[in-house]
Amino acid sequence: MTRRVHSWILEKLAEGYDVALATVIDSKGSIPGKPGAKLAMIKNGEKFGTIGGAGLELKIEKMLYELIKSPYRMSLQGGRIENFLLYKDGKGKEVTALDSLCGGQLTVSLEVINTSPNVLIIGGGHVGKSLAFVCDSIGWTYSIFDVREDFSNKERFPNAEEIYTSSISDFLDSEDQKSLSRFSDIFILGHDWSLDQEILIGILSKIDLNQRPRVGCIGSKTKWSAFRKAALDANIPIATIDSTRCPIGLPIGAHTPEEIAIAICAEIISLDAKQSLENK
Repeated sequence: MTRRVHSWILEKLAEGYDVALATVIDSKGSIPGKPGAKLAMIKNGEKFGTIGGAGLELKIEKMLYELIKSPYRMSLQGGRIENFLLYKDGKGKEVTALDSLCGGQLTVSLEVINTSPNVLIIGGGHVGKSLAFVCDSIGWTYSIFDVREDFSNKERFPNAEEIYTSSISDFLDSEDQKSLSRFSDIFILGHDWSLDQEILIGILSKIDLNQRPRVGCIGSKTKWSAFRKAALDANIPIATIDSTRCPIGLPIGAHTPEEIAIAICAEIISLDAKQSLENK
């Protein structure tokens, strides 16, 4: 069961969900769940695993749901430990008492496992390479797309999860809304404005504003004005267009590719923190 719970957690993290996890770490007496038993939950209430059922599991489910409502805050706290006494006369002790006749006592760890950004870098030039380096440094996963094979290969990006070299139309034909949602963010950093515009419009035509990914594009306000007009002409909904960030990155005065990459990642950290606090 533990392996299956871990597999479920990894699957949900890959889909962009934070996961709340309860693990029995100690037990005494007659209890429904033995050490190592696990129960995991995501924000929509979907869950997997068990720590033994009955009233104990209902109590744990409620705690997990409270945790997952504010996963960012919980991850900063580093989790917590709860002690339970499964005995109807257990009130007044330094434990959470449950109306049960089991008579056992157990200790449960509660934690939130946060999903980390999984980025699609479109354009493997100087900024793209610097962005990949920063992602490597902070443990984010990323994939690379470029129409040029010299800028999208394993030698240049040895740690990339996926590497794509094709025409833009072939790439877009291979993707849909569901497949693109494996990415938390898509950054368009291409070398040619016309190619950037083509892939931007193609991606915006496929995404769902209520789901991942977020989209950002490197460039000036003038460049974005032209892209916005082209997207409107292509009948992309205004809300979808205006959700795109251009220019990307926190306004820290970045100039070099390395500085721009830091600004981009800092913006993602800020957006994730803000979203988590708003959902509290």
